[in-house]
Amino acid sequence: MNSKWVINSDQSDVLIEARHSIIAYLGGNTNSFSGYVVMTNDVIEDAAVEFSLDVNNNYNKIEHIDSHTKLNDFFDVEQHPTIRFKSTSFQKINKNINFLKGDLTIKNVTKTLELDTEFMGINNYDGHQKASLEVTAKIKRSDFDLSYHTNHLQSGVSIGQDIKLVANLEFVI
Repeated sequence: MNSKWVINSDQSDVLIEARHSIIAYLGGNTNSFSGYVVMTNDVIEDAAVEFSLDVNNNYNKIEHIDSHTKLNDFFDVEQHPTIRFKSTSFQKINKNINFLKGDLTIKNVTKTLELDTEFMGINNYDGHQKASLEVTAKIKRSDFDLSYHTNHLQSGVSIGQDIKLVANLEFVI
């Protein structure tokens, strides 16, 4: 039986980092997530996953002042406030190693990529069933036009060409 699990925005977060810099930590209580995972008989095999992140939603709650600047520099959040992912396939290797292939959209640029996915399992908590996934992606900044303004570089340290996205996503039924 197929079941659709909806993302729990309060318990989900994303870390966006590049060499020499954490660009932003977007916590569930400071940001807006939406999405779902569809599983058959509560088994993650052949799951369909879709999620979006409103990068523009955390203006007043960012802990570090330079995170706001970095988000604007990288993502142009006023013009392109949302990062989206929609899976096209799911491959289970073993209990904790899975690959989620799909379309990632950043700044209106969509690329197909494969995400490393760890299924943390399904648990009962406070009378609710919850499913958790950790999704990791390494993307080339140039593929998504994620340039960085050099006037924000400090101490001559440059930002790497790749960005790592780590999304901890919790879903409820």
